[in-house]
Amino acid sequence: MGEVKREARRAASSKWTRWLARGGLVAKGVSFGLVATLALRVAFGQHGKLQDRPGALQEIAATSLGRFLLVALAVGLGGYALWRFAEAALGRTLETGEDQGFLKRVGLVARGLFYSWLCIICASLVFEADEPVAGGGGGSQKEDRMTQIALEQPLGRYLVIAVGLAIVGAGLFNLYRALTRNFRDELKEEQMGRDERRWYTVFGVAGHLARAVIFTLAGVFLVRAAWQYDPKEAIGLDGALRKLAHAEYGQVLLACTAAGLMAYGLFCLVQARYREV
Repeated sequence: MGEVKREARRAASSKWTRWLARGGLVAKGVSFGLVATLALRVAFGQHGKLQDRPGALQEIAATSLGRFLLVALAVGLGGYALWRFAEAALGRTLETGEDQGFLKRVGLVARGLFYSWLCIICASLVFEADEPVAGGGGGSQKEDRMTQIALEQPLGRYLVIAVGLAIVGAGLFNLYRALTRNFRDELKEEQMGRDERRWYTVFGVAGHLARAVIFTLAGVFLVRAAWQYDPKEAIGLDGALRKLAHAEYGQVLLACTAAGLMAYGLFCLVQARYREV
């Protein structure tokens, strides 16, 4: 077992693995940028509709250039998923060697699965550009179906509440990261110029604040769906943006949140260049 772990650590720390991790951060940033672009178009009264990330990916699949981008995104998202799976399996961060607790490892597996799913969606869209992909597009119906299935299971109501609270916790964690700016600890700041550090901090704070709003809204409505036994209350990223759009001063709130998501996309691109991986 010791030899297997050593081989796994060598593979996880290899040059190719590091390039996959950096490519994954680029793909993650691009996916958030796509959602933010669609949301900004809606906020400023242009044609379009609010989308989650699978829906945003489907938006670009109609052209040859879009399908080429999807191939690159599929590779990047797959690399990001492998990076998170490697950290979960080894029980430590690859960049610092810090040990990961059980809950953090569960979170890493969850992120790995989610980005694997996005990778599969990208690959599917390349070959089936004219057909709707399961899980893509209209996010609200997808959340309704998944929540309904979960609520029908034994103890399903409590499981959905637990998942909702975990999502709220992710929102609060993003708020903590924004306020403490501890995301800066992950970067090789000594290689960055003063202006780069300043803008990276701005992108990081704005991006984490936007994610805090989105995750907290999605988690609260998921808990509400389980409490009221009403799957239609469940929302995803697109649903959270829609809630903001329909609130008082909704256009301003939507524009600010979309700008924050765009900032998070740029934050991921800076991470791809300077993060320790």
